[in-house]
Amino acid sequence: MTEPQTPQTPRIPTIDLRPWLDGDARARTAIARTVDEALQTAGFLLVTGHGVDPALRDGIREAARAFFALPAEVKQPYAAKVGGRGWLGPGAEANGYSEGTQTPPDLKESLTFATHEPFDDPAVNAEWYAPNVWPAEVPGLQALCEEYLDRMAELEKRLLSLLGEALGLEPDFFSRHMDHPTYGFNVNWYPGTEVVGEPQPGQFRIGPHTDFGTVTILDRQAGKGGLQVWTDDGGWEDAPFDPAAFTINIGDLMARWTGDRWRSGRHRVLPPPADTPAEELISLVYFGECTPGTVVESVPAPVGRVAYEAVDSHTYLRAKLDSITVD
Repeated sequence: MTEPQTPQTPRIPTIDLRPWLDGDARARTAIARTVDEALQTAGFLLVTGHGVDPALRDGIREAARAFFALPAEVKQPYAAKVGGRGWLGPGAEANGYSEGTQTPPDLKESLTFATHEPFDDPAVNAEWYAPNVWPAEVPGLQALCEEYLDRMAELEKRLLSLLGEALGLEPDFFSRHMDHPTYGFNVNWYPGTEVVGEPQPGQFRIGPHTDFGTVTILDRQAGKGGLQVWTDDGGWEDAPFDPAAFTINIGDLMARWTGDRWRSGRHRVLPPPADTPAEELISLVYFGECTPGTVVESVPAPVGRVAYEAVDSHTYLRAKLDSITVD
């Protein structure tokens, strides 16, 4: 007689934050264990129970779509470089460069924003702070994004507390480095082929890469030309989708911090699909970082697997941002 099969935990599980915030010790321990296991294998999670209003996300998409639909000459005054504030136009970025792959530029446009509060240190302020640039043509975008960014900062701190406990460390092991963190925020527009043309060989909406910071919080739309993640067991797989959930992945800085116990989630966004070439998607991507000057040292064994040399968090991040910029 064949024994019944025990369902396998999905490689990218869904975590409900409500029992983490309000549940008993047993529920919290189970969630922490699931998080630890998922981040060791894929570097990705889905998170529900986060309390962020879907209407807020929809409003940002509506306003951003109105901007992206404008003629290029209207958008050009807002042009920025990677790591700046404003509009990243076609051909500005090639994320595959960060892996050392000379791919064609990514098939997207972005509105990109970053740290909104200045620093006391003039040198830090000069490099990591500048006023965000809000397009006058879409006056409602600023208020929507600023509210969203407040929600992301709150969620990021909750996630970092969860991650500290998932490693068996104190809850503020990561979150205590968030007194005045930097962040990046992209509204990514993935238009169809009528805008970007036929993809070149090896060209993606976003080329294969890992993110650079601590945690990334992604609000995405489902699509055939959508997100894929890499796992050792499955190779490239379509990322699971839940419209109520945020997709969470850890970046290179966090992987380094954990001594490679957790992997930086490798991912890509497929080009417009051949059978639905007009597919259009918009993603909201919050890139969490930490306070400038944080010294990142690998958690020692037995939790950590690799002892990396200690680095200054933002020296590390700057080098990573420079690596994906198309000259």
